[in-house]
Amino acid sequence: MEKDISRLYELFESSPVLVAAYDEFDRLHYANPAFRSAYFIEPDETPLWPDLMRRNFHARRGTVISATDFEEWLRSTQSRRGKIGFRAFETDLCDGRWLWMTETMRKDGWMLCVATDVTGLKAKTRAVRQDRDLAIKASYTDELTGVANRRFVTARIEDMLQPQGSKEPSFGCLCVLDIDRFKSINDQFGHQIGDVVLRDFAKRIHSLVRRTDCFGRVGGEEFVLTLPATSLEQAQLIVERMLASVRMSRPLQEHPDFRYTFSAGIAFAKASDTAISLYARADAALYRAKLAGRDRIHTEESPSDRSALAG
Repeated sequence: MEKDISRLYELFESSPVLVAAYDEFDRLHYANPAFRSAYFIEPDETPLWPDLMRRNFHARRGTVISATDFEEWLRSTQSRRGKIGFRAFETDLCDGRWLWMTETMRKDGWMLCVATDVTGLKAKTRAVRQDRDLAIKASYTDELTGVANRRFVTARIEDMLQPQGSKEPSFGCLCVLDIDRFKSINDQFGHQIGDVVLRDFAKRIHSLVRRTDCFGRVGGEEFVLTLPATSLEQAQLIVERMLASVRMSRPLQEHPDFRYTFSAGIAFAKASDTAISLYARADAALYRAKLAGRDRIHTEESPSDRSALAG
C-alpha cells in the first residue's frame, strides 16, 4: 500500500496535468508542481483559495478575471464553488493557456481539482463553450447581489435531502433570512438605497458562509441558507454570528446612523422532507421570529417559540 501511495505521489509530481486538494475551509493542502507553477504558489505555501485568487488578480497573473470589482466576482464565484459533487468548466490563464478544470467534492468538504491544458483546441469552438459557461453562471446567480439565486439554492436543498446510504443520515438545516422592515427602508430612502442594503446584507452573510453551505437570494428581501450535516444548535450559532455582524453594519455613508437587522427561521431536515416541506417549516419559524419582535432567530417549534407566542 505504501508503495502504491508513493508511486501515485510521484505520478502527480511529474504530471503536466494540474492537481490540487483543498480542505473544507478552502485551504490548499496539496498542489503538484504544474498547479503551483500556473498559480504562482511556493512549495511550502498553503494559502486559502480566496487569498490566492486575490493576490494573483492584483498581480495580473493566474486566472483571467475580467471583473473590475474583484470582491464582487469572488462572492459570485464562491456562491457556486464546492456546492455540488462534481463540476467541470473551462478557464483561461493570463499567460495565454486555456484549462479544462474539474472539481470533485467529498461529503466532508474536501475538494480535488484537476486541470488539463486544452489550449490547442480551435479558438471558435472555445469561444462558444466560454459563452455557454457564462450563460450557465448567469442562470444561477442573483444579478443584484451576486450570490446564488432561487434556482441554484433550491437545487442545493434537494441535494441536501438526498439519502446518503447511512442508517442515520444527517441532512442538516435550512434557514430562511428576511431583512426587517425592508419596505419601510425603500419608502423612506428609495429603492436605490434599498439595493445598497440588499448588497450589504448579501456581502456580510456570505463572508460567514462555509464552503459546504449555500447562501442565496430567493426574492425581494428574503434569502435562504442551506447548512448540510449541521445540527439545529450549530445552525443557530452560525446564524447568531451573522445577526451580530449585520447589527454592526452602517452601510449608508450619507446616513451614518442608519442600521438594519434581520430575522431568521431554522428547520432541521427530516427523512420524509421535500424541499417544499422543509422550506415551509423554516418559513413558519421565521414568521414566529417576526411576531416575537424581529431582529432574532427562531427554530422550528422550540419551547422558546411556544413561550414567546404564549406571552
